[in-house]
Amino acid sequence: MNIDIVIDLGRAALKTILLIIAPVVGAGLLTGLMVAVFQATTQIQEQTLAFIPKILAVLLSIAVFGPWMLNTIVDFVNNLFHLIPQVIG
Repeated sequence: MNIDIVIDLGRAALKTILLIIAPVVGAGLLTGLMVAVFQATTQIQEQTLAFIPKILAVLLSIAVFGPWMLNTIVDFVNNLFHLIPQVIG
C-alpha cells in the first residue's frame, strides 16, 4: 500500500466531512447569532432560549440538504470501492 494513497484518502475523507457538516453547522451558528442578538436587545438572559431555535434550524437544514448530503456520502463511498484494487495491489 502506497502512503500517498492513504494520505489522499484521508484528505478526501476530511474534505467530504467538512462539506457535509457545513450547512448544518452554519444553520446552527446563524440561528445562535440571531438568538444572541435578540437576547441582547431585549435583555432576556434565559440560557435555555437558544436551544429550541437551534434544534429547529438544524433539523430544517438536514431536511433541506439531506438528499445532497446523502449523494455526497454515496459518491465518496463509491470512489472508495473503486480504489480498493489500487490500495490492495
